[in-house]
Amino acid sequence: MSSEALARRIAAIADAKLGTDLVALDMRGLVGYTDFLVLCTVRNERQGRSINEDVRRELKPEGLTPARVEGLDEGEWVLIDYLDCILHVMTEGVRERYRLEQLWGEAARLDLDLQAA
Repeated sequence: MSSEALARRIAAIADAKLGTDLVALDMRGLVGYTDFLVLCTVRNERQGRSINEDVRRELKPEGLTPARVEGLDEGEWVLIDYLDCILHVMTEGVRERYRLEQLWGEAARLDLDLQAA
């Protein structure tokens, strides 16, 4: 699976679990550690953990397991690192505080077209 297809797949899974404000930033040419960052806002920690579980469960049969997962204990910011694509699942307050979209403002946004997914 290409890194772009992986970003789209991860975003679609998060969208199905009612994650909001989904954004995929194309990091190719900007950093060497990943191709895409997918950002997702959740209402609470429980929803964040649920999205984490679904992403991992749905990608595992495709032979994809994360290199690392961080933040599950706290749940306000869960990071799931698939190397070519990193998912950041954040509560609204955390997302506003860290402003990753602004930090990586020069990154192109991938058109996710989630209504068709």
